[in-house]
Amino acid sequence: MPQHFQFAPSARPQRSVIAALLMVVASLTIASVAEAAERMNVVVLYADDWRHDTLGCAGHPIVKTPRLDQLAKDGMRFTHTCVTTSICGVSRATLFTGQWMSRHGNPAFLEFKTPWAETYPGLLRADGYWVGHVGKWHNGKFPAEHFDFGRSYSGKHFIKDKDGSEIHVTKKNEHDAIEFLDTRPKDKPFCLTLAFFATHAEDGHPKQYLYQPESEALYQDATIPVPKTATDEHFKRLPPFVANEKNEGRNRWHWRFDTPEKYQQYMKAYYRLATEVDTVCGRVLDELKKQGVLDQTLVIFTTDNGYFHAEHGLADKWYPYEESIRVPLIVRDPRMAADRRGQTNDDFTLNVDLAPTILGATGIAAPQTMQGRDVSPLYLSKTKVDWRNEFFYEHAIIKKADFIPASTALVRKDVKYLYWPDFKYEELFDLKADPLEERNLVNDPSQKARLEELRARYAQLRDAAK
Repeated sequence: MPQHFQFAPSARPQRSVIAALLMVVASLTIASVAEAAERMNVVVLYADDWRHDTLGCAGHPIVKTPRLDQLAKDGMRFTHTCVTTSICGVSRATLFTGQWMSRHGNPAFLEFKTPWAETYPGLLRADGYWVGHVGKWHNGKFPAEHFDFGRSYSGKHFIKDKDGSEIHVTKKNEHDAIEFLDTRPKDKPFCLTLAFFATHAEDGHPKQYLYQPESEALYQDATIPVPKTATDEHFKRLPPFVANEKNEGRNRWHWRFDTPEKYQQYMKAYYRLATEVDTVCGRVLDELKKQGVLDQTLVIFTTDNGYFHAEHGLADKWYPYEESIRVPLIVRDPRMAADRRGQTNDDFTLNVDLAPTILGATGIAAPQTMQGRDVSPLYLSKTKVDWRNEFFYEHAIIKKADFIPASTALVRKDVKYLYWPDFKYEELFDLKADPLEERNLVNDPSQKARLEELRARYAQLRDAAK
C-alpha cells in the first residue's frame, strides 16, 4: 500500500482520514449532480399517425389537447413541420439519424443502415447521458443493448403488462416513462424518447381505434366535420393508379369511413386516443416539474407522419398530399426567451431536423452524415435566420404499385410538384390558389415555365438527399 494510505493503529487518525475521504466523495458527488444539472436533459414525446392540425392550439374545433396546448404556450409551435417520408418505420429512422430515407436506407419497416454511433441516442449515451426508449420501435429488432432503459412494444392497444395483467398501451407508455424518470441516476443528464403507439389504428381489428373505457364519454355529443374533399369526385381526381379499389389507402377508407355513421364512430374513437396521449404527455411534464428538472429539459412533441381523415377518399398516409406530410411540432426549450414563448413559427421544419436540434441543445456536434438543421436559431436568434423554403419528399413502393406506389415530390409553400416514378406520372398544385390540392395543373400551358423550373430543382434535391 502507498505510504499515504498507511495508518497508525490509533483510532483518531483513522477517523480523520475516513472523514476526509468522505468529504472528497461528497464533493465529487455534488460536482457530478451540479454538472448534470448544467447539461440539458431531453424528452421526446413522439405520437403516431397524428397530423399537424389535431391540436386544440392549432384551432381544431373538436379534439381536446389541453396539456399540449399548454406546452405550446410554454414553448413554440411550428406550423409547417413536415416529414420527408410519411410512414412509421422510415420516419422513426429519420428521427434517430437526421437523414432522408435515401441515406439511412430503410424503405419500410427494416433496420436502418446508419451506424448507431451516429444517432442522437448513441451520441448522447457515449457522452455520459442516461438514455431510454419507451414504446414503439418499428425498425427491426429492438437494440436493447444500446439503451440504459429500453422497453419496446406496439401493434395492439391492449397488451400484457410486466405482471401479466392487461393494460392499455398508452397507460403502459405512461408507467414506463415515469419509471425511467424515477429510477434514473440523479448524477447524470438523461434523454428519454417516449414513442406512443396511439393514435395508430390496430390494423385488422374491426374497431380500429381501441381507447380506454374511461374515455367513452369524450366526444359523444360531438359531430365531427367531414372534410370538403372527402367525396367520390375527389377520389376520382387522384392519379388512376391511386384511384382504384386495390390501393391500400382506399382499402382502409372502406374500413373506417365509407358511411357517415362509420366516419363519426371512428373519428371519435381516434380523437379519444389523441386525448389519452395528451394526458400522458401532461403527466410526464408534471413529473419533470416535481423532480425539479423541467427547466433543465428540452421537451419536443411531434409525430411520425400525418394522416388522411377521408380527404381525397383515402385513409392512412404515404402520399405527398398535405394531410399526409404535415405533422405537429412543439418545442419547449429552457433557453427560449420569455417573449418567444407561446409564439408560432411558419418556417419549413422537417423531421430530419430533430436529431441535430437535440444534439445542439446538449452541446454535442452533429456528425456530417446528418442532413437536417438545428431549429433552435429560429427561436433563439434575435435576427431573421436564413432558412429553407422547399424540400424533397420520397416514399418507396410497398408490395406492388397498385397497393402503395412509390411517390416523390418537391414541396414549397406556394406550389408542389409530384412525381410518381413507377408510372412516370406528374402532378402540379398551386397551393396558394388551391390549398386542398383539387386541381392538377401539369397539363396547363400557362404552367410550362414553372413546371420546367420545378422539374430541374426536384432533380437537384433528389440527388442531394442521397
